[in-house]
Amino acid sequence: MPVYPGDSATELVRTKTWERDKHTNHRLTINMHAGTHIDGPMHLSASTTYLNELPAETFVGEGCLLDVRGEAVIGCRDEYEDRIQEGQIVLLYTGHGERFAEADYFSAHPVVGEELAELFVRKRVKMVGMDLPSPDRPPFAVHRLLFRHGILLLENLANLDRLADAKAEAFEVIALPLKIRADSSPARVLARV
Repeated sequence: MPVYPGDSATELVRTKTWERDKHTNHRLTINMHAGTHIDGPMHLSASTTYLNELPAETFVGEGCLLDVRGEAVIGCRDEYEDRIQEGQIVLLYTGHGERFAEADYFSAHPVVGEELAELFVRKRVKMVGMDLPSPDRPPFAVHRLLFRHGILLLENLANLDRLADAKAEAFEVIALPLKIRADSSPARVLARV
């Protein structure tokens, strides 16, 4: 699995086999920011709240898909004012996720514009998800702005094209982290239309 430059590699090893041990077991070694994952505020702020300390309802909610393909800097549009509702989980479909295995996936991705990030804050969304490794680049101003306001990030999402193709107007997002004491967590993210 490709990982953010500088992060440790993901390793999944079969440690026991039925033939040899009469049971099967695996060991997973993973960085909390590998693959599809949820960034919690502790990741890039002085927050002392671990992801597992947040209420379960934080990770489930009504979804809103924004098709932002072709935008290098994802800007704010007038129509978003009515489309995005308080408490939603907003998903940004950039199309960049299709390049997950390519060498420049982590360095040549679109970014979220400050005006759009401020709209997310004003609308008090729960989470912002994207088919990107990050909504921004160093010094990570968008991360910090959203975290200051309790908005979580879902990164490296896949299959957002299915929601766009279905023209889903109403759907639920279920993005559950592992129940571990960490700043962030790998997640299984579902959209239920």
